[in-house]
Amino acid sequence: MEKLRILWADDEIDLLKPHLLFLGEKGFEVETATNGEDALDLFDEQSFDIVFLDENMPGLSGLETLSQIKNKNPRVPVVMITKSEEEHIMEEAIGSKISDYLIKPVNPNQILLTIKKNLDTKRLVAETTSYNYQREFREIGMRLGDRLNYQEWKDVYRKLVFWELELERSNEDGMSEILNSQKTEANAQFFKYVEHNYIDWMSGKSEDNPTMSHTVFKNKIAPVVGKGKPTFMLLIDNLRWDQWEIIKPSVLDMFKLKSEDIFLSILPTATQYSRNAIFAGLTPLDIERRFGDKWLNDEDEGGKNQFEEDFLKDQLQRLNLSQKFSYNKITKHHAGKKLVETIPNLMQNDLNVIVYNFVDMLSHARTEMEMIRELADDEAAYRSITLSWFEHSPLKDMMERIAEYDVNVVITTDHGTVRVQEPSKVIGDKNTNTNLRYKQAKNLNYQEKDVFSVRNPHDAYLPKVNVSQSFIFAKEDKFFAYPNNYNHYVNYYRNTFQHGGISLEEMMIPIVHLESK
Repeated sequence: MEKLRILWADDEIDLLKPHLLFLGEKGFEVETATNGEDALDLFDEQSFDIVFLDENMPGLSGLETLSQIKNKNPRVPVVMITKSEEEHIMEEAIGSKISDYLIKPVNPNQILLTIKKNLDTKRLVAETTSYNYQREFREIGMRLGDRLNYQEWKDVYRKLVFWELELERSNEDGMSEILNSQKTEANAQFFKYVEHNYIDWMSGKSEDNPTMSHTVFKNKIAPVVGKGKPTFMLLIDNLRWDQWEIIKPSVLDMFKLKSEDIFLSILPTATQYSRNAIFAGLTPLDIERRFGDKWLNDEDEGGKNQFEEDFLKDQLQRLNLSQKFSYNKITKHHAGKKLVETIPNLMQNDLNVIVYNFVDMLSHARTEMEMIRELADDEAAYRSITLSWFEHSPLKDMMERIAEYDVNVVITTDHGTVRVQEPSKVIGDKNTNTNLRYKQAKNLNYQEKDVFSVRNPHDAYLPKVNVSQSFIFAKEDKFFAYPNNYNHYVNYYRNTFQHGGISLEEMMIPIVHLESK
C-alpha cells in the first residue's frame, strides 16, 4: 500500500521536527516548505494527499496559498494552522473551503486525528456501515421468514432503502450486492403477501387493512384541510420512497417534518388507476359506476386522467369539506414557472392540489432515449438525476414560495416504479393493453408462476369490458414480452423502469406531512 503524502508549509518548520518524526513513524511521507511560493512549486511537481498551511507566512500568506492550491486541485484537503483566533480569518479560511482549522500550538495527535478525519473517514465509514448492515442483514432475513403484517412490511422496506442509501454513500460495492439479493428475496415474499391479501383489502374484509390509493385522501389528507391555514397537496407522479429520501434534505431546508409514512398503491400501479382513485376516494370500479363516461378503460381513446379535479370536488362534498380549493396539473416546465408566480393568490384557498408530472416522464424518457439511459444507468444514478432535477425545478421554486407562508404541506405520489430484469412470455388478443407490468384482456395466455391473476376484475374492484376479461400483474422484476420479435423486445426493455405490477418499489409509496418553519 502506498504511503500517504503530506505537504506542510510553515515558516517555522524547524520547530515542528518532533511532529514530522512522529508522522514518519506512523508511515506518512512529509514534504516541507517555509513559504507559500515553495509550497506551490512542490504542489505542482508532486502529488499530495493532504496539505497543512501556516496562516501567517512571509510573502504569500496562508490564505493566498490556499486559494492557489484550490485553483490547481480543489479536491485535495487543506488544513489551516494559525496562532490567531480572529473570527474574520477563520471565516475567510472556511469560505475558501478548508477541510479543517487548527490553533497553534498543535500536538502530534491533533495532526493525526485531522489526517484520519480527512483521509480515512471514507474507509472507516464504509467499514462501519458494512459491519452494521451485516448485523441487520441477519435480522431482516429472519423477519422475511415470518408472516409479516402491513406495519412490519413498511418497517422492512424502510430498512432496506435506508441500507441501500447508506451502502451507496460509503461505496461498499460488495455489501451492495448482498443487499440487492436481500431486496430480491423481500420482493418475492412481498408478492406472496399481496397475492394472499389483495382481494380482502379491496373488499374491506381484512383485519390488516392498509391505507390505499382510494382511502389515502380520507385517512391522511382530509383531517388537515380547513384547520385555519391553507393545505398544499403536492402529488409528484411516480415518486418512490428512496427518491423521497434523496430529496428530503432539500425539502427540510424549507419546512419542518411533522410525519412521514407509507401507503399502498392499488393495482394496477399505473397512473390512470391509482391517481384517479386518490382524487375520487373510490376504487376504479366505483369510479366507473359513479361517473360513467368519465372513466376510460385501457382500450378507450383519449387521456385517462382528465377528470381528476371533478373527482376531487365530488370527494370533498362526500366528506363534507366545502372549503375552497384549487387544482393544477404541471406537465411542462414553463407551466411550472408560471404557477410559481401565482402562489400568493392560492393562499386564499383551504386546499391547493398540485400534480407534478416529472418523475414519470423521466422513467419513460429513460426507456426511450439512449442518452437518458446512460445518465440513469442504475438505481443510484436514477436517484441522482431525480435529485438534480428537483434542485433546479419550478417545483422547488414553488415550495420555497409556499414556505414563506404559514401552511400545511402534504407530499405524496400515485405509484412507484421498478427496474425490470426478467421477461415473462404472454399472448393476448389485439385489444390487450401495452403496459409491461400488467395486462388486461380476454383469453390471456401467460406463465402462471410469474403473475397474480384476477380472473374476475370485479373481485379486485376493477372495471371489466366483457365477461371473459381478466387482469394479470407481474411479480418482482418481471416484465411481459410477446413471442413475436422476442429477443429484440427483451433487450430493449430489460433494465428499464416500469410500473403497473407488484413490487415494494411500485406499491409502497410515501405520504409526508410538513409545516412551515
